[in-house]
Amino acid sequence: MKFISWNVNGLRAVVGKNFHEAFNALDADFFSLQETKLQEGQIALDLPGYNCYWNYAEKKGYSGTAVFTRHTPLSVSYGMGIEEHDHEGRLITLEMEDFYLVCCYTPNSQDGLKRLDYRMQWETDLRTYLMQLDGKKPVVYCGDLNVAHQEIDLKNPKTNRMNPGFTDEERAKMTELLDSGFTDTFRFLYPDTKEIYSWWSYRFKAREKNTGWRIDYFITSDRLRDRIESATIHTDILGSDHCPVGLVLR
Repeated sequence: MKFISWNVNGLRAVVGKNFHEAFNALDADFFSLQETKLQEGQIALDLPGYNCYWNYAEKKGYSGTAVFTRHTPLSVSYGMGIEEHDHEGRLITLEMEDFYLVCCYTPNSQDGLKRLDYRMQWETDLRTYLMQLDGKKPVVYCGDLNVAHQEIDLKNPKTNRMNPGFTDEERAKMTELLDSGFTDTFRFLYPDTKEIYSWWSYRFKAREKNTGWRIDYFITSDRLRDRIESATIHTDILGSDHCPVGLVLR
């Protein structure tokens, strides 16, 4: 079972570049997108054999998620059922026969950390939501989670400490989630691998210099660990400031 997640930073823009080529080459059972920046009816995708599920932000040209899958879910839900969190199109959950797939675009704390308090509430409520799902069946949680968990997960940890995505608070929330029975699949397989990132600023030739951050994840319930066959970061695929990340479960 192959899973892909990609923050496309504007799906219409990436479709005009290399989306279909990348989509076909990656050949996933489940293909999750973040930051689609769409409203309903603004794009017509031809993806034969895939069921398509969309969660749009109320604000135009902002946020948004999607999941494309070859399989038929038992159910699909949008958001986490909390009014405060469910206006920005950030969450889609597919219930499958033996697991839940959760596609997430985590809110950014923003310049000056002006949204950090909201981000902390989001993290608390999302962890509760994931644990509720995990109580029923295992969870595959993926997306742009907007945090580099450890110093190994970004190029310049010392100069970025307390910047959005690398605050002590955000990192502690990731630790809390993982300590609640979840596994960062890439770090599980590659605990010491350095300089593999999933996001690079468009400024200062950051991608060319590989001055990046690993902020896109596949996180699974701990009891899926023995099914993890591979966890990948497709740094060669361009089109967005993020690259796709992948997971294969036996």
